[in-house]
Amino acid sequence: MTPYFWALLTALTWGCVPLIEKIGLAKLPPMIGLFYRSLGIIIGIAVLLIVKGEAIRSSFKEIHSGMFFLILGGFMASFIGQIFFYHSLKSGDASKVVPIGATYPLISFLLGILFLGEKFTLAKGGGMALIILGVVLLK
Repeated sequence: MTPYFWALLTALTWGCVPLIEKIGLAKLPPMIGLFYRSLGIIIGIAVLLIVKGEAIRSSFKEIHSGMFFLILGGFMASFIGQIFFYHSLKSGDASKVVPIGATYPLISFLLGILFLGEKFTLAKGGGMALIILGVVLLK
């Protein structure tokens, strides 16, 4: 399967989740919502470990520097970012806050150019301009 297929599956999944979470947050505070979301992640990991078993456990024997960055990314995205997102989702319209929250590719684009040496192209610049235009139109 191509990277674009996986990206499409990601978009489809992530596109459905805020609607489910908005319903779930209707009678819960965002911090409790984060707890239950994290519980869903733990259940998913437990099932994965049961299904994949030794193939995954053997990977834990190797320690490398990438682990720090993955743990930091998980903390930032799945904890800090999710708290911010749940506060916006709880108090705002999903049709407005989700697209604004989903402008993270713009940030990644800029940081990729600054820190990873990625190239700026007209196509990428045009895509980023459309993201900015979309946010302006939502306001």
